[in-house]
Amino acid sequence: MDTPGKYLLLIYLAANAREEWEAMSPAEQAAGLDLHARLREDLAGSGELVVAEALADGSAARQVRVVDGRTQTTDGPFGESKEFLAGFYLVECESLDRATEHAARLPEATFGRVEVRPVLQLGGGEM
Repeated sequence: MDTPGKYLLLIYLAANAREEWEAMSPAEQAAGLDLHARLREDLAGSGELVVAEALADGSAARQVRVVDGRTQTTDGPFGESKEFLAGFYLVECESLDRATEHAARLPEATFGRVEVRPVLQLGGGEM
């Protein structure tokens, strides 16, 4: 599936990533933020950026399920996990390979994990 379309770059980090971030020097933090800023500028300049956001801590999240017609919610944090979803970029690119190139530029690709997932075009019978 190497076709033009939207791709979600999902940034996953180790559970202790926030502590590691806080332990970094201000210069190291600034360098990491600068990499994101440059990627955002490049993506915006090429017209490939749809949106990019960091996500709040999982303790602020809520899971929702509907069982027998009734809504059930569970507040975070959720079960023990080795990783958490820290943020995302939604890009519109010529191919999966191009989206992968962008994902490799994220600093988290060197110490976390970045998943590149095509976005389905609903109504196209792709499920």
